[in-house]
Amino acid sequence: MEVRVFDDAVSLGRFAAEQVLDAIAAKPDAVIGLATGSSPLSLYAAWAELARERGTDLSAVRGFALDEYAGIDPAHPESYHSVIAHEVVTPVGLTPEQVFVPSAEATEEAAEAYEQAIAAAGGVDVQILGIGRNGHLGFNEPGSALDSRTRRVALTAETIEDNARFFDSAADVPTEAITQGLGTIMDARKLVILAVGEAKAAAVAAAIEGPVTEAMPASIAQRHPNVVYVLDRAAASLLS
Repeated sequence: MEVRVFDDAVSLGRFAAEQVLDAIAAKPDAVIGLATGSSPLSLYAAWAELARERGTDLSAVRGFALDEYAGIDPAHPESYHSVIAHEVVTPVGLTPEQVFVPSAEATEEAAEAYEQAIAAAGGVDVQILGIGRNGHLGFNEPGSALDSRTRRVALTAETIEDNARFFDSAADVPTEAITQGLGTIMDARKLVILAVGEAKAAAVAAAIEGPVTEAMPASIAQRHPNVVYVLDRAAASLLS
């Protein structure tokens, strides 16, 4: 495991983006796992900037989003179909037809189809991840099986509260989602986990230095052979 700590969002984002661009340089049709939320925004901004600077051809790159709210209209501005389109596909310059998001229907059939689509693409080369205050990866909340696969899940009150800032009120936040499982995430060849801010410090410390346990889903990354945490000083402040 590699842990890198940065003083500012620009440096953090550029380092994280370089992990993605290195994979694309080695494999022009690389498969990138895409996370939503505030943590990876600096990565996406730097990815777009560095790709322009380097003249990187992104036309063959494929993407798979981590998750989606269950039952949300994909056209809703806070659906991850919309967020991925507006925050990743358009600014970075990915081919829209090659970027996939789990179905908001969140059925068992949809979950299995998503697993099969990732496998058919050859698996994920670089999985971008944020870490929740409760240690979740994707929407794998505490208690998720460490070998779990894509499935429908219930969101914790803490996650709903955290996501309420994107909606008019907490009452408008969906209470269920479809998410890649921890086992699905661990199948990726490289994990890039970003965390920014003091609110993430306790989860980061537990995930990196604590035991591997279902109570701290992100701790499973300790067992991955190729993972880098990309942190600001506040998120890293509780590391020993």
